[in-house]
Amino acid sequence: MADEVTVRIAGSFQEIHPADWATLSGTSRAGPGYNPFVSHAFLSAMDESGSAVAQTGWMGHHLLLEEGGRLIGAVPCYLKNHSQGEYVFDHGWADAYQRAGGHYYPKLQASVPFTPATGPRLLVKRGEDVERVSGLLALALAQVTQKIGASSAHVTFLPLGELPSLTDANFLHRTDQQFHFINRGYADHEAFLAELSSSKRKNLRKERRAALENGITIDWLTGSDLTEDIWDQFFRFYIDTGSRKWGRPYLTRQFYSLIGERMADDVLLVMAKRNGRYVAGAINFIGSEALYGRHWGCIEDHPFLHFEVCYHQAIDFALSRGLSRVEAGAQGEHKLARGYEPVTTHSAHYIAHPGLRRAVADYLEHERREIAQMSDYLGEHTPFRKGERPPREGEEFDG
Repeated sequence: MADEVTVRIAGSFQEIHPADWATLSGTSRAGPGYNPFVSHAFLSAMDESGSAVAQTGWMGHHLLLEEGGRLIGAVPCYLKNHSQGEYVFDHGWADAYQRAGGHYYPKLQASVPFTPATGPRLLVKRGEDVERVSGLLALALAQVTQKIGASSAHVTFLPLGELPSLTDANFLHRTDQQFHFINRGYADHEAFLAELSSSKRKNLRKERRAALENGITIDWLTGSDLTEDIWDQFFRFYIDTGSRKWGRPYLTRQFYSLIGERMADDVLLVMAKRNGRYVAGAINFIGSEALYGRHWGCIEDHPFLHFEVCYHQAIDFALSRGLSRVEAGAQGEHKLARGYEPVTTHSAHYIAHPGLRRAVADYLEHERREIAQMSDYLGEHTPFRKGERPPREGEEFDG
């Protein structure tokens, strides 16, 4: 007789043993395809620091799929009463549904809070049948949405390979666009620049020199470099810039202490120093294949320093580590001129109400076409030499 498959809901990561979670795809540095954002260390830090909790509108509702009492799959998931901190915008859907008399909130959000980075969402225990377990997780997510009376479930920034399981479970496909640096075997930054047109190469070299004028130097801090004093300085940058950009920064000071304690080797701070003190910095997370840029802040304004700290230094670090790409966060066509290329991102949406589902499906069909057209247009305006543009996502060159 086959073992029974059940779904259990965990309200926080304190209810999930780190060793059990580490058996799932992408969650452990010891396994393939490591993504730091789905590690127990990162997600539990969101909980314990008070950054993503019920009081901030992120109530843990993590799906644990068990067979015969053992964990075979999971979905990091939150019950939400707003649409903030997600980077895949559904405010228009919420407004339309509520004007029609419906209640869009609460909704389920299968994502990493405040983190617009692609990574596994249907987490499957290594050694299990991926197609089977992924399908069960997608169905479970839809069924839980119906059972708790939520309007919808949203799986954001998922790998394209997870999409079929979700569309088979009646989820709708949505696309968006980011800009990533793709490492095509460059020995160093100069080798990458050599692939650019002469004028673009000249402009970027000039930009990098200008960023370091006024006696500015750059430090890479990781591992044991990440002391509490360093976190105090970086948090000051985050609060200063975040308050102006978002109104209320999402992350608490304790979050940084927790990731420094639990995953310091997966964190890179790029810090800019002038006159003996740090004046700006950017935080990045290091996966097995990619460097993920998250946010930056500063207490002094200097021309081009943002581009140097967030984009050029990230490329330098990725090349030094042999990483295949840099994902520098959401939006930002200004990244294109700095060698970052348009890449399509994916999300999946389960809409419980048939009328709202029809309206959203129609909207997404038009939006996908617009995203594809924009990607094609931007892909023709990269800084690479004409006739030598590398293949974009989904392309191959003959020969």
